[in-house]
Amino acid sequence: MNIKIEPQDFDSMWMTVPMILNYTSIFVFKDTEKMRTYLDLLDKILQDGTDKSDRTGVGTRSLFGYQMRFNLNEGFPLVTTKELHLKSIIYELLWFLKGETNIKYLIDNGVGIWNDWPFENYKKNETYQSETIQEFAKKIKEDSVFADKWGELGPVYGRQWRHWEGLNGVKVDQIVDLMTQLKNNPDSRRHIVSAWNPTEIGNMALPPCHCLFQFYIADGKLSCHLYQRSADVFLGVPFNIASYSLFTYMIAHVLDLKLGDFVHTFGDVHLYHNHIDQAKLQLSREPFPLPSLHFRRQINSIFDFEYDDIEIRDYQFHPKIKAEVAV
Repeated sequence: MNIKIEPQDFDSMWMTVPMILNYTSIFVFKDTEKMRTYLDLLDKILQDGTDKSDRTGVGTRSLFGYQMRFNLNEGFPLVTTKELHLKSIIYELLWFLKGETNIKYLIDNGVGIWNDWPFENYKKNETYQSETIQEFAKKIKEDSVFADKWGELGPVYGRQWRHWEGLNGVKVDQIVDLMTQLKNNPDSRRHIVSAWNPTEIGNMALPPCHCLFQFYIADGKLSCHLYQRSADVFLGVPFNIASYSLFTYMIAHVLDLKLGDFVHTFGDVHLYHNHIDQAKLQLSREPFPLPSLHFRRQINSIFDFEYDDIEIRDYQFHPKIKAEVAV
């Protein structure tokens, strides 16, 4: 017996006639619940967070110590209660993997999520002529000399992932080492990459927020655990979930592994005060089913992925919600 049940009927039907739901109906109901893990965090901060001052002057409502877990076999964990800019998520990860630290690569590919920090630095210089951030980005795109000077963020993620500088100037490519160890020593407990380099923090435009991650293989499944010291839960965290989940998919593809979990642990996780209304709007929306992620070709090296290799299918989402970045 197949009975069609509309989504709005689930709340009442679930309690009164559970036996008539076929398997497909149950799956659809549960599928819309998966990103409630993220929405629960938003709600927890609103209800139980502490108001704090912060370096940006905006102020936050904050919690300390929180963890989320996503089973990557249940769909690709993209937030659906607002639209995410997939191009920014994908190109940023590729930028990290290239070991780059200049925003020109991102701007050349239509991504502006890192523009605010070098623009703020540029505005402090005497050559600044009241340009808008859009004019600044245009200069970065068109003038390589200007980009070399003003588009640089310092030794941020890409530098630490691919060119960590240790004692006596010895450089360590943590991603190459990670891939080698995952392949040759899968049961190791040392599949760790750190972006937190205390000797170079002072030279970074923004010290790493998602600062350490670890991979784990069991039963042929690859899982990732990210520690994030500081997390802008409205703007940043949806990107972080998607980025590290994508990274896990990519490594699993290259190494012919199955998917496990993405585990996301936070230190200071916060809503900026000027994001509270946006968070409440997001909480009023019902999630859609999760999309799926596919690769368009077989790829044998983590460094060979290109933007067009990555396909997100069936991504349904509510409209964008605008919010200012606190710099």
